Amino acid sequence: MIRLTRLNHQALTVNSDLIKFLEQAPDTVITLLSGEKFIVRESADEVVRRVVEFRRSVLEGVFPAWEKVLTVPAMADHAKEHSATQAER
Repeated sequence: MIRLTRLNHQALTVNSDLIKFLEQAPDTVITLLSGEKFIVRESADEVVRRVVEFRRSVLEGVFPAWEKVLTVPAMADHAKEHSATQAER
């Protein structure tokens, strides 16, 4: 869920999984899968940023060690160990 603001300054919470597409012309128009449309004060880029931030927070809850597993140094260390093992054979 992401929090946005209608043009009349009323807060709005949207299930980001239901967003079909965004338009910036010049106001930001959000179209849901149901076909319902509404206009928000935030830019399309800001809406996308909030959706990405929300989804990251969900994934961090599911995979709390996600960053540690996928860090470049950890992968590089694994590659070095694999190369050393291959060289020993």
